[in-house]
Amino acid sequence: MNQITTKDMAHGPNAAPARQPLYAQVRALILRRLIDGIWRPGTMLPSEIQLGVEFGVSQGTVRKALDALAAENLVVRHQGRGTFVAEHDTDRALFHFFHMVGENAERQLPDSDVLSCRYGKATSMEAARLALLKGDSVARIRRVRALGGIPAIVETIVVSEALFPEIGRDGDLPNTLYELYERRYAVTVARAEERLRAKTVDASVAKLLGIAEGTPILEIDRTAFSLDGGPVEWRLSLCETNAHYYLAELV
Repeated sequence: MNQITTKDMAHGPNAAPARQPLYAQVRALILRRLIDGIWRPGTMLPSEIQLGVEFGVSQGTVRKALDALAAENLVVRHQGRGTFVAEHDTDRALFHFFHMVGENAERQLPDSDVLSCRYGKATSMEAARLALLKGDSVARIRRVRALGGIPAIVETIVVSEALFPEIGRDGDLPNTLYELYERRYAVTVARAEERLRAKTVDASVAKLLGIAEGTPILEIDRTAFSLDGGPVEWRLSLCETNAHYYLAELV
């Protein structure tokens, strides 16, 4: 039986100190297995009883740990079927990572038109956002995203070439990039932080969005983080706001 010990809790950035509640320690051990790829996205986890036996804790403790992971959208619990490692798909992209909507507030996944994918050396800002060294190789993806056929967002996405080798070189850049990160590179985006501010649009972006230069737009500055807490993507989105809103649900 692989029971929880102080030694188990002492290692790794997501390890929970033994002084924390037992369920938090179990959560940390399960998360470590997700990070290490022992349980891949879409995999069904062992039952609560099996995990309880393995970790030497009660079924209730395991349930509480899994509930905590489900609240973080890292696992998905299906009544009568079991608990599965969350995977990026259209629904997750739409409801957890995309917040721009039209006048009727109906959620829809935008279409994407990739303008370019170029490689270069990381600037000071890019290096800071991605925890790289200035001059490290990065890929810069630029695309326009449309809602209901109307251009709504101009995005610049920056990722490390070391983490995502050859990304975009074959022209295969799907609409939902997080699925690509997970499927091809085994990098799962677990969460993201966004900074929002208003600004006026310059001539080049105005042309892509079909609006006048100087029109107010919304800038969304997002850093996405993997399961182990490291930054894996920096995304700057310039959003047209005459016909679109940023929808945030507060609960």
